[in-house]
Amino acid sequence: MPAINKTKVGQVLSNKMDKTIVVQVESYRHHPVYKKTIRNVTKYKVHCENNDCKEGDTVRIVETRPLSREKRWRVSEILVKAAEIEVKPEEIEPKILTEEPQPVAKTADEPVNAEEKPSETTQN
Repeated sequence: MPAINKTKVGQVLSNKMDKTIVVQVESYRHHPVYKKTIRNVTKYKVHCENNDCKEGDTVRIVETRPLSREKRWRVSEILVKAAEIEVKPEEIEPKILTEEPQPVAKTADEPVNAEEKPSETTQN
């Protein structure tokens, strides 16, 4: 009978290492005494052969033989790709320069305009 490997679903936190990503897996359990739901977050070092996982992706990981001191998981599939925002600095700069300046916020003791200026009466 073949062994059935464990699988988990988590979100990629980091992909800065070569062929290795860090995946955060959340699990929930119910406390028997306090009747509260407890969230447990575990980070796994996962082998990603093609370096195609990005931060924010949701991936399915599968348990495997030890690949290094801390890697015992590998990526099975990428379930959801993270949204990538591709904006070049050249696209932002002209927009900022053409916008009108925002009005400066006035303090409470400054009058808004000349008509609303309170009349100053002095008593001697």
